[in-house]
Amino acid sequence: MARVRFVETLRLLAAADVEFIVVGMSAGILQGVPLTTVDLDVLHRRTPENVARLVTVLNELGAVYRHDPRRIAPTESHLIGPGHQLLETVNGDLDCLGSIDDGKSYDELIASTVPIKLSGDLTIRALDLATLIELKKRAGRPKDLAAVPHLEATLRESRKH
Repeated sequence: MARVRFVETLRLLAAADVEFIVVGMSAGILQGVPLTTVDLDVLHRRTPENVARLVTVLNELGAVYRHDPRRIAPTESHLIGPGHQLLETVNGDLDCLGSIDDGKSYDELIASTVPIKLSGDLTIRALDLATLIELKKRAGRPKDLAAVPHLEATLRESRKH
């Protein structure tokens, strides 16, 4: 397994002007949720120009499909659709999602994000905690439901400040 360096992946995506939203537990962690995750989930905007920028970064990261012995690299045709591309990279596992929550796209969710500043004047977007909580509850998987109390506690704490 690759050494996990999710911040480096986020910096590369942001520096390349890839339009994406950090979703899943990574979005919560970026907002202070005291949990860990084994992968980075990003919902990317599915325009030809953005997907081309994404593929360039994925090539730089040596991205290939996880659990596929053929070591196939993702292409623009793989990433333009709504499906999930489960990848491994030199910085750790990266899931590039075309849509989430029964078909919601980047454009539908961008209003439910918060800016996260990275060093070097780079800013990324992450799904806000309230929306993340709703999605985790709807997903209903044990791992999602187990995270909800932590997400809710972090949201309550953030509203105090």
